[in-house]
Amino acid sequence: MTAAVPLLVVFLAAPAAPAEKQGVLWEKLRARIEAVDRGLDGVLGVSVKDLKGGMTLDVRPAEPFPQASSIKLAVLYELYRQAEEGRVDLGELTRPPLPRVRGGGVLQELGNQVSLTWRDVAVLMMGWSDNAATNVLIDRVGMDAVNRRLDLLGLRATRLRRKMMDLEAARRGDENVSTPAEMRQLAETMYAGAGLSKERARDMMAVAAVPKESPFREPLPEGLVVADKPGSLEAVRCVTAIVDLPGRPYAVSIMTTYLRRDADGAAAIREISAALYETFDRLARSSDLGRIISEK
Repeated sequence: MTAAVPLLVVFLAAPAAPAEKQGVLWEKLRARIEAVDRGLDGVLGVSVKDLKGGMTLDVRPAEPFPQASSIKLAVLYELYRQAEEGRVDLGELTRPPLPRVRGGGVLQELGNQVSLTWRDVAVLMMGWSDNAATNVLIDRVGMDAVNRRLDLLGLRATRLRRKMMDLEAARRGDENVSTPAEMRQLAETMYAGAGLSKERARDMMAVAAVPKESPFREPLPEGLVVADKPGSLEAVRCVTAIVDLPGRPYAVSIMTTYLRRDADGAAAIREISAALYETFDRLARSSDLGRIISEK
């Protein structure tokens, strides 16, 4: 009689779903950002959103931080909303008045006969972080109007409380503030062109994407469209940006404060920007299973 041959049953694990694989990559990105947080002699806040997949990653997303020049994004959005409503003509010429505040930019170096369009003034604000240009725009659109618009967007922790270089207001505690989550949401709103025609929304983002030097941009390849506004004060470094990476755009706000060394804040922003780009670029170029096919 022939002995029975034992039946060997092999259970093969089902392959991980694409979402699960991307989740692993997302957690590794989180670990890199948390490592930056642990190593920073200061306080870090981060809010990131994958504008294609919808995933978010946050570190202290609801904590208020000083915004420095990053608040200029709110001024830009209000300018373009008022243009859409017919209250501002972006092509109208204006002569920025004297005296002009200093602290960076171009207008502080120019004479009293210079004439610029309102769009030109916005370009100076975004590309050269021109404080005089920003104050001219705040006078034009109104500080209260900026804050009302933020209220309508549900961004009630984001506040424009003073003009640029108003040190007395800063000493009173009237700081321009927001949270990482709210500034990231503002950037998303601008990217979506909420309340704007397609043409005007495209122009606003072009103004926001004017080339500029910043730690956030340093790890990014040339030619990538980045609509960003960095900011810096003593013990504060921050940035809010839309990185229009083909196939995988993302919105991010990175904020640091209580810095022991200002350079550490810049280094943290640079390192997080690199980590984000490396992750999103991989996702953009990969199949659902993670295969990248490169031309040789």
